[in-house]
Amino acid sequence: MSDPAPTSSYLLRGTAAGNTLRLIGMDSTRVVEDARVRHDLSKTATAALGRTLTASALLSVVLGKRHDSRVTVRVEGDGPVGWIVAEGSADGRVRGYVRQPHADLPLRELDGKLDVSGLVGTNGELAVTRLLDNGEPYTGSIRLVSGEIAEDISAYLGVSEQIPNAVLLGVYEEGERVTYAGGLLVQAMPGVTDETLARLEANIRAIGQITTALRQGGLMAVMERAADGLGLTLAQGAQDVSFQCRCSREKASDSLKFFSAAERQEMMDDGGQEIVCHWCGEKYQISPDEIAALDAADTRARA
Repeated sequence: MSDPAPTSSYLLRGTAAGNTLRLIGMDSTRVVEDARVRHDLSKTATAALGRTLTASALLSVVLGKRHDSRVTVRVEGDGPVGWIVAEGSADGRVRGYVRQPHADLPLRELDGKLDVSGLVGTNGELAVTRLLDNGEPYTGSIRLVSGEIAEDISAYLGVSEQIPNAVLLGVYEEGERVTYAGGLLVQAMPGVTDETLARLEANIRAIGQITTALRQGGLMAVMERAADGLGLTLAQGAQDVSFQCRCSREKASDSLKFFSAAERQEMMDDGGQEIVCHWCGEKYQISPDEIAALDAADTRARA
């Protein structure tokens, strides 16, 4: 069975060890490349945001209660990138951004790899917001473990959600382009044995860097290696995942209502106002007539 054509990002789901392990894998190459272009990200910022975007999509499957559930991941350390925010939806939409998209660091001297931990920082917090069964938002948080994202997500699941797990995340860039990106989240379910967990741990250790495994065999092979000897059963079909924002021209225009009438008049005198969505980088040019319509609607509402 071969991987789906890599024309879009996608999720695969499976179980192993008699349904005592749950596996969610993602090829996020297209999503991360889209984010890089939208936000004009540096190499290391691309890796940091790419890992977080992938994690948000994986968490939306594990923590989401409905088909359209959203999970927001915020990473804020003491590194030069500032904060990272990503939102994943169970219906396959993700979006996200970083505070300082051009922040970058030299490759690590030890192994020549991107210094994501240095860019993020190790002194800070990871927070995950999701909806509870009653529809109320809940935010859990932990102190950053390493700033590498995967270790931090794994620690969050273990500490805040009480979910034994293994997490792999990675982004690989060649030249100015993202060529491989992906993630794997394995969740231990009730009834899992110590023998199964020991085998899983050995399998995960043998995979090493997930981007290397993706280059060698694709997402399907990564999941098969993670469940080697544990009887992997894959769910039928893959779920497409794409970078999609919930912004719109109407929302951009409505945001100007929070400015005073004098400020909006100044915008009209200047020929209009450009609104840039921080989530996706989309630019909306709001004309003087559209701004004037906001004042007219406000006047009618008060009449």
